[in-house]
Amino acid sequence: MNLKIHNVSLSIKGRLIVNDVSITVNPGEVVGLMGPNGAGKTTTFNLAVGNIKPDKGQILMNGKNITNLPLPIRSRLGLGYLTQEASIFRDLTVKDNIDLALQNSSYSRAAIRNRREQLINEFNLNNFVENYGYQLSGGERRRCEIARALTVGRKGPKYLLLDEPFAGIDPLAVNDLKKLILKLSSDGVGILITDHNVRETLLITNKSYVLSEGKILANGSSTELADNPIVKKYYLGDNFRL
Repeated sequence: MNLKIHNVSLSIKGRLIVNDVSITVNPGEVVGLMGPNGAGKTTTFNLAVGNIKPDKGQILMNGKNITNLPLPIRSRLGLGYLTQEASIFRDLTVKDNIDLALQNSSYSRAAIRNRREQLINEFNLNNFVENYGYQLSGGERRRCEIARALTVGRKGPKYLLLDEPFAGIDPLAVNDLKKLILKLSSDGVGILITDHNVRETLLITNKSYVLSEGKILANGSSTELADNPIVKKYYLGDNFRL
């Protein structure tokens, strides 16, 4: 049982952007997707989410082929997604933002209230639950967005895809988010994360994949990648240290 990107390839305007990429995310794992700009990270991520379809290969979730399923159906199956761009409604309160996300679920009204309170407590949103989206700091907004991403499926997400979760937030908020991500993984959620903050990402991942020119350059634990001479040459640099 896992989320598997299996031998996917995609060409855009005759250019091969993703070339036979395979990535596996097991339940309870935090998996990184890294690489220099133009390596194909964003495209691979969008293939996994369902924003675009591959020319070949499959996206499998717990053995089910979801390659041709649209994002809303993937969400119902338990695939959560945090976009890089701000995704909350600026003119709604935090509470209303979460309620709106829960409206798309199969929860009853009572269950929606219970699930909302659970998410508010779990993500420490109590102090600003009546604040509007435009009043939130970057870290507060990100926590609210991840809480919204956890409204998918009947019992929350089985897998969660995080696109640049650390972007635009301060170091203290980054540390808070890292703790939340590790808590989610300890609860059994499989997480795929891509972020330009390489060090912070490697500090929480069980394994990572490094892309270069659309191909998997290397994969392994954070220590293995930090010590890999090929990864240093093409991505991390000789002076990188965890």
